[in-house]
Amino acid sequence: MSVETLDFADPFFSVYLIENEATYDVLGKAIVLNLSETPIQIREQTLAHLQSVIVADVTLSNLSHAVIIGRIDNHPDELALMEQVRATWPSAFDVRGEERLRGISHYMSKKVWRGQFGFTMYHSGSVPLNVGLHKDHDFCPVPGFREVHTQIMGFGKMQQCREKDVSTLYLEEPMAPGTTHRPMYDAEGNFPWHQFETITPSIFMAVEMLPEGASPPA
Repeated sequence: MSVETLDFADPFFSVYLIENEATYDVLGKAIVLNLSETPIQIREQTLAHLQSVIVADVTLSNLSHAVIIGRIDNHPDELALMEQVRATWPSAFDVRGEERLRGISHYMSKKVWRGQFGFTMYHSGSVPLNVGLHKDHDFCPVPGFREVHTQIMGFGKMQQCREKDVSTLYLEEPMAPGTTHRPMYDAEGNFPWHQFETITPSIFMAVEMLPEGASPPA
């Protein structure tokens, strides 16, 4: 049983990794993401694997493996917060060097790994974002890599396309605070062409998941 504080979103949000806790009391508002196949109980509701919701002043039960993002209601001026984020986090291009990110208003926190799970926050500052359709993840070239994103602030949409062309869009999921899109990878970890696109300036959390036996990239 453990509750570990993860510091990758400091000083803006509090993030807690919960493992094998019978109950956990949430004070104020927070986002909870279930990383386990075991459902989390929230009063009469259950939260399934890789689902997330906003909760407030409630006791969660049966937490096998979960992430809780707190202090989400501590920032009444979201644009001012995002300005502070841009002054604190480096650009994703500077960190990852992917050509599709060059000149894009896209910033990222540091990344932390716990076991097979990696956690990062991103800020997308422009509308539209134009981050570019992709299906490979060069920053994590481990076979079987999987990833989902949880919206923290702002609104966006996760888009899936048949080809590297937005006109071939076949699925689009709205992303609002507290939302995690449905997994888009297949059993082998293959992704379709996809991208996150902003509706408003946004902050979201990426959770990377490695297959058993794989080591986090250096």
